[in-house]
Amino acid sequence: MATTVEAAAMRRAISLAALGLGRTSPNPAVGCVVLDATGRIAGEGHHRRAGGPHAEIHALAAAGERARGGTALVTLEPCNHTGRTGPCAQALIDAGIARVVYAVPDPTPTATGGARTLAAAGMDVEGGLLAAEAAAGNEAWLTAVRLRRPYVLWKYAATLDGRSAAADGTSRWITSPAARADVHRLRAEADAVVVGAGTARSDDPHLAVRGFEGPAPQDPHEATGGISQPLRVVLDTEGSAVRPGARILDDAAPTLLAVAQDADTAALADTPADVLRLPRAADGRGLDIPALLTALYGRGVRSVLLEGGPTLAGAFLAAGAVDKVVGYLAPVLLGAGPAALADANIATLADALRLDVTGVDRLGPDLRITAVPVATHTTSGEN
Repeated sequence: MATTVEAAAMRRAISLAALGLGRTSPNPAVGCVVLDATGRIAGEGHHRRAGGPHAEIHALAAAGERARGGTALVTLEPCNHTGRTGPCAQALIDAGIARVVYAVPDPTPTATGGARTLAAAGMDVEGGLLAAEAAAGNEAWLTAVRLRRPYVLWKYAATLDGRSAAADGTSRWITSPAARADVHRLRAEADAVVVGAGTARSDDPHLAVRGFEGPAPQDPHEATGGISQPLRVVLDTEGSAVRPGARILDDAAPTLLAVAQDADTAALADTPADVLRLPRAADGRGLDIPALLTALYGRGVRSVLLEGGPTLAGAFLAAGAVDKVVGYLAPVLLGAGPAALADANIATLADALRLDVTGVDRLGPDLRITAVPVATHTTSGEN
């Protein structure tokens, strides 16, 4: 049975794991705290980037000899395989750790089994401590592992009467600077930001993270702090919305242009963006969303921030590909103009997508409402 000291250490490990959000894909964000034999913190760490040492390795290095006979608190079951790094289960054994407490079991077939390896070595092992809290902090990766597609967070900004723009098309700025700053936090935590051709034409978006500092580097050899630029993705079915000189084509972050398989892409030849050809949607409107998500998953993308307009949002919802909704509502009334959401293939109230509101926060004058589809409001589960 975990002690109160161990519970406090696990909460610290969960906060450490959050420092890796947006930087570790296709690996999870993991935190670890090592207590010495007397129960005092001897070392701590988090997984900082894919291909780099896992959280346990950083924490053990910080603890040194004080780890021997101590306890390791880890947000995810220690991995049991050799990939770009060695198995963390063996590292804990070699360090002389006497007890391991983890929050969430590792659901990946290649990495699971660490708990069994630790127990077989004579170590005291306990799982499930603060599991819900740890899973919530790693929900994108856990969802991606379960569904074999990226986790999708749809973000939108609207007036109190649900308008995403005025009747003349103007939409800058509906929400306050505080709400817009929060969007950059979401971008920094995502692997990819997705918009559609309409947004690309009307807004000439940049989509890179700006004005968000993120966590400071904990390793002096790291070149940057917590800033991680997401892959910028434009669903440009006909290959006609993005042209040379567009802001999304600068060198601030990589860019991917998704076009139809039969689209004429001659005009994109001189752009630095990568071009991805996808099948058209079955109804002929836009691109096939599941095919897009499969392609992004294959590129190591585990979390997507959907920032597209109402048409693209409707297509994702119709495809059943929205895992969380974050709406920024401004105390403004327009009375006319496009709605925040277009056709989502919902014809009657009985078919409405019901949401569970998980958070309501004030950001300056605006409200941020966070909600998840009722049917998917469960998450369980470092390569």
